[in-house]
Amino acid sequence: MATSARVVPGGARGGDAARDGQVQDFLERVITDGGAAVAGLCTSLGDRLGLYRAMAGAGPLTSVELAARTGLVERYVREWLAAQVAGEYVTYAPDAGTYLLPDAHAAVLADPELPSHVAGFFTMLQALYATEDALMDAFRTGEGVGWEEHGPALFAGTAKFFRPGYTAALVPEWLASLGGVVDKLERGAKVADIGCGYGYATALMARAFPRSRFVGYDFHRPSVEAARGVVAKQGIGDRVRFEVATAQDFPGEDFDLITFFDCLHDTGDPGGALRHAEHALAEDGVCMIVEPNVSSHDEENANPIGRVLTAASVAVCLPSALAQHGPQALGNHAGEEAMRGIADAAGLHHWRLAAQSPVNRVYAVGR
Repeated sequence: MATSARVVPGGARGGDAARDGQVQDFLERVITDGGAAVAGLCTSLGDRLGLYRAMAGAGPLTSVELAARTGLVERYVREWLAAQVAGEYVTYAPDAGTYLLPDAHAAVLADPELPSHVAGFFTMLQALYATEDALMDAFRTGEGVGWEEHGPALFAGTAKFFRPGYTAALVPEWLASLGGVVDKLERGAKVADIGCGYGYATALMARAFPRSRFVGYDFHRPSVEAARGVVAKQGIGDRVRFEVATAQDFPGEDFDLITFFDCLHDTGDPGGALRHAEHALAEDGVCMIVEPNVSSHDEENANPIGRVLTAASVAVCLPSALAQHGPQALGNHAGEEAMRGIADAAGLHHWRLAAQSPVNRVYAVGR
């Protein structure tokens, strides 16, 4: 489609040129969104196949050279590169026939150790689109779509998406903002990570504080098994372990720190989870609740991050909570006031916004 052509499908109606212009503008926006949705598959392929990593810092490459670097078929690589040029992710020099991934783009697509890396989000899309029919049924019946009903790409992609941000901020910023918690962890504390997923956040804390002991809990057994593999690979099994349990029944007591990383809103009973946490805390223990940085006021979410997060709530967060048939299904943008009220009713009366990032808000919560 030639984007320079401004033609309203069906022709003008009543000669309303202003309205037709608005229709055309919105049509072009929707087509742009559709192109981004299709291109997301190419982004995921580029990440999973190592194409971005192979281009990062390599300078200009031909499709033949990139295929050789990655061990992939050149014809497919060439087609993928054309899509990357169209999306302005990669630049092309037609005279030389070479392609370049700019360093600034590599920081977002090629290096999972950088906080700017977001390629994991595109892995999640594979699982999200696969549950569209189940979501259609859920819209009609009010039932949920459980976390475990999604494909493995959702679990792996979620862990991959959040990991860079946690790596950059968890220890130096978020834990440091809790007031006295780092000192406890350095001396030796007892920590429970609820909804641990693949355990990347748990492992980060365990590596930083070798005198403390950590246990991660998740109701999703495949994620717990993946987390155990992460710990085994990192060689920190002496201080961290993972168990299958829900947020409402995890075992243990006298925890100095209980963490909820981007998961409390996914439970069907967040109040029950916090009541259980309150009972499991040590006398002066603290809960760290990490939630999406998104507003409870719909009009305030008309921005790129708000759009991603609210759409994720439709696809994953709300359906997961409804599938648990609990008393509350919050979605990921219930807002601080609602979350604070739930914590207060659970006996956690001290609530403070401790830190935030473009994606997350971090709350320090205690008795």
